[in-house]
Amino acid sequence: MKVVKNFLWNMGYQVFVLLLPIITIPYVSRVLGPTGIGINAYTNSIVQYFILFGTLGLTVYGNREVAYQRDNSKKLSNIFWELTFFKLITTGIAVAFYLRFVLVSGEYEIFYLIQGLFLLASAIDVSWFFQGLEEFKITVVRNTFVKVISLIMIFTMIRSKNDLWLYILILGASQLIGNITLLPYLSRYVHQPIWGEMNFLRHVKPTIAMFVPQIASQVYLQLNKTMLGAFIGVEASGFYDNSDKIIKILLAIVTATGTVLLPHMAHSFARGDRKAVFTSLSKSMHFILLLAFPMASGLAAVSPVFTRVFFGRKFEAVSVLLAIESLVIILVGISNAIGIQYLLPTNQVRPFTVSVGVGAAVNIVLNVPLILIWGTVGAMIATVVSELSVSLFQLSFVRKQMQVGSLFTESWKYLIAAILMGIYIRFYLTIIPFGDLLKLISSILLGLVIYSLILILLRPRLLIDMVLSMRKQS
Repeated sequence: MKVVKNFLWNMGYQVFVLLLPIITIPYVSRVLGPTGIGINAYTNSIVQYFILFGTLGLTVYGNREVAYQRDNSKKLSNIFWELTFFKLITTGIAVAFYLRFVLVSGEYEIFYLIQGLFLLASAIDVSWFFQGLEEFKITVVRNTFVKVISLIMIFTMIRSKNDLWLYILILGASQLIGNITLLPYLSRYVHQPIWGEMNFLRHVKPTIAMFVPQIASQVYLQLNKTMLGAFIGVEASGFYDNSDKIIKILLAIVTATGTVLLPHMAHSFARGDRKAVFTSLSKSMHFILLLAFPMASGLAAVSPVFTRVFFGRKFEAVSVLLAIESLVIILVGISNAIGIQYLLPTNQVRPFTVSVGVGAAVNIVLNVPLILIWGTVGAMIATVVSELSVSLFQLSFVRKQMQVGSLFTESWKYLIAAILMGIYIRFYLTIIPFGDLLKLISSILLGLVIYSLILILLRPRLLIDMVLSMRKQS
């Protein structure tokens, strides 16, 4: 029951996070324009590298270790202090190098300095601790409050292209303040540090093991924007970033189960209950695909109208990028289930690391030639192919440990329903005489109805089980 509650809390928060950009993106894109959005995307991609090196693999590793030790209050407290002080040291070093970089960067210096707030926020981030305890309510409530305040500030204070620095300041400061508000809750679970029992060095090797896949993943999360900004211009980086934002909004919903199930599955694995691990993975994969297929198909179908409504006509180039990147929703959903919900909780870090490394290598090999030939479209194609390589590698690896086919038993039903829905929506948008906003709203509602009706006809087992479960509870 706790897993269900945590999923609902996390899903509720992800829906809220979904609504925020939907409200702010149309406004900010029109006020700041392609150049302003591009500068923010480019400079933020740079600071993310320093955040990566500052936090190492401590976030995912800490989440897992807390889940392992949460039944032992003394070990739990020691784990927290060891990892916290370790991260303060590593992020301190990252801050020093970042300031050195800013001093020699020349262009965009003021924006780099403000982006540094994200680096400071990462130093005091303790959300991994509460996630490991499966206390999602604490992080959700505090972050929601801070984000509402930032939303109000964006609409009241961002008025022109000259307010780009203020926009970045609001985003960075809200992240920092949000992390600060979590600190008072630690006293419920953490005792005073016992310095004689601290052993920082034992965490070096496993955090580095977690760090390697994060380095690789950042290659195709941030490097595309960095390379587009350097090779093509900051506007190209802005186009890519706007498309990526929409995909990440949808991915936040699709992968919400991963955040919830990682500590739960790690705890089941620590107790030796492998059956519970496989059962949770199978249910999670079916639920992910149930959501991912229609999201990808629907977004690809409405991308031209969606782009005009949300970003304005200056961002027309984003339409094609959204249609291409929509495939990532499915691919990342699969790799999230296998990698985050199975490989990491069961302490199979190496294959997870290799899979992400394969994706990064594919991305690097394809990025330069495809960007030089097709610009942002080339970068997006490289992203899709790299995510495909990650999913294929992980599925190939785990086939020796489980029946991989059982994870996709009825996925063809979701796929057929999604494809038919997408085709109908595309046709619908070409014949109705409404304005763009009404077209978008009506096509989304129509898509939900069509997808639901086709699934009712196909009767997938997951939906039948959910209905039966709801009847039992009532």
